[in-house]
Amino acid sequence: QVQLTESGGGLVQPGGSLRLSCAALGMIVSRNMMAWYRQGPGKQRELVAGIRDDGFIVYSDSVKGRFSISRDDTKNLLYLQMNSLRPEDTAVYFCTGGELGPDHWGQGTQVTVSS
Repeated sequence: QVQLTESGGGLVQPGGSLRLSCAALGMIVSRNMMAWYRQGPGKQRELVAGIRDDGFIVYSDSVKGRFSISRDDTKNLLYLQMNSLRPEDTAVYFCTGGELGPDHWGQGTQVTVSS
């Protein structure tokens, strides 16, 4: 059974940084399509960043240049480094993974950007 567990969320001031982590059980991160989604208050869930098994990476336009997705194949972890955070980045962030898409989802971690 696949289990994805996010950590690293919290409250941060505008302009600050956070790094989210996702621990995967029952799934090899490097052999699947992994991604981070988010859902802000009153908003639809949206793709933030994704990394394919071959290392190909995509970002949403709203985070390009500020966020960075990566993985640690030896630890089977997925990361999302978030810099220059803005109030509009406030959301619950979800780790997802699957062979062809987001078949499995974590419970999410709250990120709040506020002064």
